[in-house]
Amino acid sequence: MRASVWLRRATQYFRITFYRALSTNQITGKPICLQPIQAVGRGKIIFGNNVKVGVFPSPFFYSTYAYIEARNSSAFISIGSDTWINNNFCAIAEHTSISIGANCFIGTNVQIFDSDFHGMKIEDRRISKAEWAGAVKVGDDVFIGSDVKILKGVSIGNGAVIGSGSLVVKDIPASVIAGGSPAKVIRTIE
Repeated sequence: MRASVWLRRATQYFRITFYRALSTNQITGKPICLQPIQAVGRGKIIFGNNVKVGVFPSPFFYSTYAYIEARNSSAFISIGSDTWINNNFCAIAEHTSISIGANCFIGTNVQIFDSDFHGMKIEDRRISKAEWAGAVKVGDDVFIGSDVKILKGVSIGNGAVIGSGSLVVKDIPASVIAGGSPAKVIRTIE
């Protein structure tokens, strides 16, 4: 084994162990960690078979980690089998759920949230209510480009592609390419 490969593996091993020690939530399943995961919260976090977290070579491999939080006991995050998550991923389910299907590809810097985390009125900005949250569902075989944000209450259909840099605030149907801020359907996939 070349010295550079050994050094890369050793570096990531220590980083993975460090973030595992910082985690306050137990993951169900055994993701393949090429990059560290920090799992926090009181809810459930479930990984299917052969889920990979981290990509080398890809930006942010050594400088970031995946942050996955099922904040309250009612929160639930599931990631389907054979999904591959690139570097610097963040998913926070505060009150409901985030469900990512099987065979998905997720780019760098993707963020998924089920909540605004506080009210919009000035007097509500220190309050978070379950009725203000909305579950997020990403279907099977979805490709999410880098720097995408997916917000509460959104459903993305099977086989869809979300273009890099998109802000997804409304449902995206199956087998389409969508992009922009806010994301809109650009065309269907044949």
